[in-house]
Amino acid sequence: MLDHGERVVEVVQQPTPLLVLRRPAEPVGVVLQRPPRDEQQVGAGPLHAAGQCQAAEPRHARDDRPGTPEGVLELRLTAGDDGWTPCGAGDWAVALRSPDGAAAARISPFDPTGPYTADLYRRAAGTRRVPVLLAHRRLAGGGDLQVLEWLAPVPQDEGNAFQQALAERRPDLADLAATLDEVHARARRELPWCGPLDRNPTNVMRAPDGRLVLLDPFYADGPDLYATAGTDPDRLVASIPEPERRFMLDIPLAASGPWDPVAREALRRGIAAADARRASPPPAATVRP
Repeated sequence: MLDHGERVVEVVQQPTPLLVLRRPAEPVGVVLQRPPRDEQQVGAGPLHAAGQCQAAEPRHARDDRPGTPEGVLELRLTAGDDGWTPCGAGDWAVALRSPDGAAAARISPFDPTGPYTADLYRRAAGTRRVPVLLAHRRLAGGGDLQVLEWLAPVPQDEGNAFQQALAERRPDLADLAATLDEVHARARRELPWCGPLDRNPTNVMRAPDGRLVLLDPFYADGPDLYATAGTDPDRLVASIPEPERRFMLDIPLAASGPWDPVAREALRRGIAAADARRASPPPAATVRP
């Protein structure tokens, strides 16, 4: 089903491709306008699909309010007058390019690690070794929206060399390595099913000014998470609150999918039954004198 650490997949042949994606994203429907660079906003365009957007922070600082019923289940980009165009899809997210080509939006119906990735981009901005984060929002039901500067892929040997230098904490990447370790350690403490660092060379990309940057180093352990949803849904619902996983069965699976409809419906029923059990625990046994 899901590959470990798979976020965006492989390069497609198109001019200055962004997020290395295996096949085009389906036309989807959040209307976006490009946000100002100095503001954590999604511009003036309404986020129709998300219903409600809320500023995102890691779990220890976040208000886990439920979103609207539609939520990210109806995530469809209207790429018309506003000009945002689909540019790919991976297992967890779809990507859209801005009308001027200078930015891209990564939209996931369910991404527990999204707030930690955005936190890394903010904290490590001074190193200039992470993408410029133009906007970040948590979407209703556990979804995640990130708007980044447009990035281009690099040859695999360059990606491998960057990852090796980062792992060895070489002087030019030492500050990034320290921040990366700090944010990842917090994610591992706070998030069930948070995986190890993703050292994939495709997570190294080139920014418009030519610098190499680290993209998407955190991920949820998809195979284990979704296997648990099937074999032990009670553990899943006890570990991840319903408002944070409402659309976990709506991720694109463009790389390792598609979803099997029967298997997905079985997962949905099992999770719903576990939610019902958790909401109505059996009465305590009566102890007779």
